[in-house]
Amino acid sequence: MARWQPDAPGRLAAAALDLFEEHGYENTTVIEIAERAGLTKSTFFRYFPDKREVLFGGGTVTGLLAEGIASAPPEAGPLDAVADALDALGRTFFAADRREFSRRRQAVLNANTELLEREALKRIDLAASMIEALDRRGVPGLTARVAAKLGMLVWEIAYDRWIDTDNRDDFGTLARQALAEVRAAGAVRW
Repeated sequence: MARWQPDAPGRLAAAALDLFEEHGYENTTVIEIAERAGLTKSTFFRYFPDKREVLFGGGTVTGLLAEGIASAPPEAGPLDAVADALDALGRTFFAADRREFSRRRQAVLNANTELLEREALKRIDLAASMIEALDRRGVPGLTARVAAKLGMLVWEIAYDRWIDTDNRDDFGTLARQALAEVRAAGAVRW
């Protein structure tokens, strides 16, 4: 085994993505992922409970969203607080150097129903985390739920655009654009 190198979770995620692309998700084992990353199986399990989780950030995004909502200006409304959190997420997690990884990751997810189901569950958890963060700001329950659900819609639109190979805008800009579009759609008379 090579001498210690930093960022074991990142190395494991990169190795997993490579192997999932090469052999398919179903045909890749935790041992193969760990070996490709130059780590042991026990190190893998120190960071991830199973091979599905290796592509889902290990709760990092949930914490960043909650912190972003908490640090929004006190006068920010619920949806603006969520937008501030998405801006922060764009600066810290969805930075330009992660765009290609994210594109590849999404292609692997799209090719595997089990991973798409896991992603859907993660998004439910993210919305719940936003609701809790808004609740801590004193936002009433129904308003917090609506803001979080709209925030997830904004995220999904921004993320899809961010990983599009024709797009070069940063995630925060795309999230603000998507928020404006969602707000405009909500103003449409039905």
